[in-house]
Amino acid sequence: MGETSKRRTGAEFRVARWVVQHPGSLLLPGAPSVAVGALGADAALEVGSWSAGAAAVGLCGWYRAHPDTFDRYALPVLRAWRRRWVTYMGWRWRNAVLDCGLTTANRRSGEERFPRILAVRCWSPTIDVLRVKLAPGQSAATWQDKLPELADCLKAERVGVEKVKPRVISLIIQRAEPFTEVIPAPEMPQDVGSVDLGSVYIGETEFATEFRIGVDREHVFVAGATGAGKNSVILAALRALAPMIRAGLVRLWLADPKQSEFAALAPIAYRYSAITEPDDEDGDDPYTIADLVREFRADMAATQRHLKAVKDRKITVSRETPLNLLILDEIGAITAYSDIARLLRKDLAVIATQGRATGHRMWGLVQEPSKDVVPIRDLFTCRVCLRVTSAAHVDMVLGEDARARGALADEIPNLPETAGIGFVIRPRTRAPQRIRAAFTDDHEITELVAFVLSGNNDSYLKVVA
Repeated sequence: MGETSKRRTGAEFRVARWVVQHPGSLLLPGAPSVAVGALGADAALEVGSWSAGAAAVGLCGWYRAHPDTFDRYALPVLRAWRRRWVTYMGWRWRNAVLDCGLTTANRRSGEERFPRILAVRCWSPTIDVLRVKLAPGQSAATWQDKLPELADCLKAERVGVEKVKPRVISLIIQRAEPFTEVIPAPEMPQDVGSVDLGSVYIGETEFATEFRIGVDREHVFVAGATGAGKNSVILAALRALAPMIRAGLVRLWLADPKQSEFAALAPIAYRYSAITEPDDEDGDDPYTIADLVREFRADMAATQRHLKAVKDRKITVSRETPLNLLILDEIGAITAYSDIARLLRKDLAVIATQGRATGHRMWGLVQEPSKDVVPIRDLFTCRVCLRVTSAAHVDMVLGEDARARGALADEIPNLPETAGIGFVIRPRTRAPQRIRAAFTDDHEITELVAFVLSGNNDSYLKVVA
């Protein structure tokens, strides 16, 4: 076998390869040349002028006449073209990867090999998505370790990385905060048929798409510091589920040790308790959060027996077999800071592992997501990390290396206008995605309660403050 040559490929062949990789480089200069040869210089100039004028008028007319479709279809293409040939043009990109040490060298020939941009997508003004073909000898992990340096070189707020296929990655580049305005609370559907339990609207993503959660299949875990907007996730979902709550198809079990926002929802709860520890000196027998959790588990067991009897694998949501949502506000007060925490952890672990088929779902909110506080956190299937106070909390919530891949939840400013902003892991991938939950104010909570009670006889409610 012959040795590998140390000579580089000739410049003319490198240019030819670049032209093949960028066919548009031939189209722009080639089209006028063909037109001149076919029509003559004067006719080609006239045709070109008319074509350019018609295109400009058409774009301007589209821009003015129908902003929605222009912004959806044309603007991302124009924005991506500008970013590709201005922000990420050849020498800028080469300098960035050189400065960050993201090139490789052939040990025999000494040729320096560069990662190549395959495509640029700009679905929103603040987020660029670069599809990059890696240089030989690189992996997604190579880039993951260099993301902070790359963000500085590209003058970006944040860079995340996602593996697409072998030797191809996507870089998610955040150039500015995508959420500069509060997202209003979702409108409540007026009938049950308008509710899709598999896709409940919560808010928006950084890609200008809707952030949705499958309430019928997910246990949801929301972590965030005080004022981060944890309740926004829950309240947005409850507004979307309002007709089903009113019809008895969804039952709310509320554990509310903090007794703040969720206290207003007590009238529409199937079960409600705010008592973590009974007062021995009181002498009565209060309905505690522990009682609520045990009853929820017992209801799940009863549904399991029903499914076994009718030989079904899972429930069909109805008044006889409703979807049950156990909402645990400040779950740390239940699993770590009470005398009965050990017993409750066992009940909650059973619910998390067995509640999928029976329609028993658990939503937990917490400020400090460590294993000592929430030992069952890994049993939640959907996790949302809002602003947190420690970099370590990000990986605790979203999984190992989530922060290294771009989920900088600990760097979200501690300001009222950032409430509801956080990160989730994108479906079918391990890449983090920035999201913002819709904000539900006190008036809209009152509206939700009034809507549910307007068609509810309250005969099944058991509310204990």
